[in-house]
Amino acid sequence: MTKKNIILVGLTGSIGMGKTTTAKMFQDAGAAIFDADAAVHKLYAKGGAAVPILRAVFPDIIKDDAIVRARLAKHLQKDPLQFKVLESFIHPLVGEMRSKAIAQAIVDQKQIMIFDVPLLFETRGDARVDKTVVVSANAKMQRERVLARDGMSVEKFKLILSRQMPDAEKRKRADFIVYTDKGMESAKADVQSIMKALLAQQEH
Repeated sequence: MTKKNIILVGLTGSIGMGKTTTAKMFQDAGAAIFDADAAVHKLYAKGGAAVPILRAVFPDIIKDDAIVRARLAKHLQKDPLQFKVLESFIHPLVGEMRSKAIAQAIVDQKQIMIFDVPLLFETRGDARVDKTVVVSANAKMQRERVLARDGMSVEKFKLILSRQMPDAEKRKRADFIVYTDKGMESAKADVQSIMKALLAQQEH
């Protein structure tokens, strides 16, 4: 199997939409998964490739040779322009991990690879995939889910939303949509339908 006959799919959705649960549904349906957030966690962990780079910029965010995300978040809240600096360091490293994951999926003879990327459209990551899937829910449910999280506040929620493209715009750009405000079985049915459509496209 070559890279040409593995379908690369970008999975995205605003905070609280149920993207992580949906990614697991795709995995259960047979797709390979690459989680961009998990990749960043590895880069920030003790001995991670991002640690020496970010130490040079924000020395106070390092503890026990790992990046303390809460301290980094405080820097970014004070100066949102630092997001661009951070992304310029992190994105190439994530890209290397992504390439390795694609190679492994090919070895594993996977037909579909899902890239779980929170800021897919915002970072123009949709240009690097064949199809896009947006996970969506109504605003009331989204807010309830997010504010129920430990350490979350209304202010933090607003800050996160300010960095994310509006849900309505994401849905307009998506090739497929999974709705998570209609229950688990409905979301699973959406995932199964999308997998079937992708595999049908691959056969042509």
